[in-house]
Amino acid sequence: MEKGNLIEAAMGALVLILAVSFLAFALTNSSLIRPRTDLHTFTAKFWCADGLNVGSDVRISGISVGRVIHMALDPQTYLAVISFEIPKTIFLPVDSVARIVGNGLLGAKFLNLIPGGSDKNVAPGGTIQYTQPSVSLESLIGNFLFNTTQSSSKTPQRAPLKKAF
Repeated sequence: MEKGNLIEAAMGALVLILAVSFLAFALTNSSLIRPRTDLHTFTAKFWCADGLNVGSDVRISGISVGRVIHMALDPQTYLAVISFEIPKTIFLPVDSVARIVGNGLLGAKFLNLIPGGSDKNVAPGGTIQYTQPSVSLESLIGNFLFNTTQSSSKTPQRAPLKKAF
């Protein structure tokens, strides 16, 4: 066997071993192999869920505690129904707020939970009542430009001149 063929065969085997090890790692760390039983599922309804995706982080106080697992449209209300899961060790008071916020100006969106102060908790499988949708950068810029051009088209009124003597 030539030296070049031996090197190519060794490189091919190395690539194959790496691919199999990455696949094994991905499968053992995903919920496809073993469904997690230490999580509760909750839902929240938003009139706009722009930028949020299945797999997006769910955070409390900036700490990632879960992930978005399902997104659907309610056909009666046309609201976005977002399902997410968090550990069973975290309890959400009934007056908690779910907000869709971004990581910086152009960063990915995530679901931010702001726990309330109530003594009662949302039951597992329950719905977060208070929500705040994402803010669209495009609509903010559009509103700013529209309001700027609308106000600049008006002729400014001059105050009457006062005599200095």
